[in-house]
Amino acid sequence: MGDLILTMKGIDKTFPGVHALNNVDFELYKGEVHALMGENGAGKSTLMKVLTGIYKKDKGTITYEGKVV
Repeated sequence: MGDLILTMKGIDKTFPGVHALNNVDFELYKGEVHALMGENGAGKSTLMKVLTGIYKKDKGTITYEGKVV
């Protein structure tokens, strides 16, 4: 495995009446390729919006290249 570049641990995101992300963990190593797949409403877009900073996470940590973001 290559160097760890992205870590998401314990990510939660809720909206009124909807728990969109519940304790999501994810690690990405340099050189890896991943696909985010799931049914409609599974939280794929919400996860990416939390990762990019469009939505603020309610709980958890995101680390990019060793720095908490």
